[in-house]
Amino acid sequence: MKKDIVVPKVENVFLAAVQEWSDDFMDKVWYVYLVNDSDFDLDSVMVVSKAFGTIDGEMRKTSLLRHAFMKVPTVSAVKVEMIENSVLELNNEFMVTYFIGNTLYDKKFIFRKNTINERATEEVPHIWKNGVVVK
Repeated sequence: MKKDIVVPKVENVFLAAVQEWSDDFMDKVWYVYLVNDSDFDLDSVMVVSKAFGTIDGEMRKTSLLRHAFMKVPTVSAVKVEMIENSVLELNNEFMVTYFIGNTLYDKKFIFRKNTINERATEEVPHIWKNGVVVK
């Protein structure tokens, strides 16, 4: 029966961490964006994030954060959340779930520990700023 279940593949949807100036913090901070590079609108989008890993030999994890977007239009990006500098040394996991038509898609994206840094940036489509992309 498991072989009868079709799990659709997520394509042309990815996350990017972009460093931007924040007037609130008077410093550059990292923001995570959900980028829809597909030909379809994403409906009923849910993003659940958490960070986890080991710091100084001690297991650490953050609480879950949940974000919802009614629609992410085709060929666009939406800002999901800010990543605190103290959790950059942890794995930052984002579970993204959305509909295209009547089909449910979901994928887990992980920014591995210490991979969000200025040396690892590239130009992010539709945002046109440098950032760290995870597909």
